[in-house]
Amino acid sequence: MSEALAALLGVAAVPPLSKEAPTPLYYQLYRSLKDAILSGSVPEGAQMPTEQQLADACGVSRITAKRAMDELADETLVERRRGKGTHVIYHYEPKPVEAPLVGMLQEIESMARHSDARVISMRRAPPPEPIAALLGLATNDKALALERVRSRDGKPFGHYASWTAGLDGGLRKGDFRTTPRLEIFRRHGLRITHVTQTISAAAATPVLAELLDTDVGAPLIQLTRHSFTTEDGAERMVDYLHTHYHPGRFQYQMDLRLDG
Repeated sequence: MSEALAALLGVAAVPPLSKEAPTPLYYQLYRSLKDAILSGSVPEGAQMPTEQQLADACGVSRITAKRAMDELADETLVERRRGKGTHVIYHYEPKPVEAPLVGMLQEIESMARHSDARVISMRRAPPPEPIAALLGLATNDKALALERVRSRDGKPFGHYASWTAGLDGGLRKGDFRTTPRLEIFRRHGLRITHVTQTISAAAATPVLAELLDTDVGAPLIQLTRHSFTTEDGAERMVDYLHTHYHPGRFQYQMDLRLDG
């Protein structure tokens, strides 16, 4: 259901709705739609799906879909016009925080070396359409799909799902259990020169709750990372990473200083 909603919105991924979660279905749908709008994934002026399209994509009633859309309209995130549909009226202005890439990549590698990785799956396959577009891949082009869970002292703290373009054959699951992905990238000629990250919150789905040893609906830290390489002066995105962290076992800390 989450893939159908993501495709409908034209975004890479959205959390699936769960009837087992303590929050009502309409609120879960409303939060997914709101997050997509506030993050800029669904831009100002974009036409939103109809209530029936949302209901069909999510497997919920039209009343549930209508209530979710009503919440968005009440917050002036969308505007409804008779005969013209519903459009996003929220203006997104990203305010990125710039930080030295070298230090951040060192921290990522350090975390990888001081934790244990369990590889759930590894395969080469065509990515979902939104991710393929980000990676600049044609419809049937394949990328490396990797799903892992990282633990420290036997306690899982992070779930990682990634798609990487440009990694040829010869890789095994065991490589990713013992070696940081960034080191594997370097071995295969992928030198990361630019990274963008988006950090938000998400509710644990039944699958994530089991993998991270938490309750269904519990809050998680959600991070999406786009990694780029530079070739002949032009940037090319080569890796899409979507992660969920257990907030009781993971912290994201930034040290910001005012120069002068």
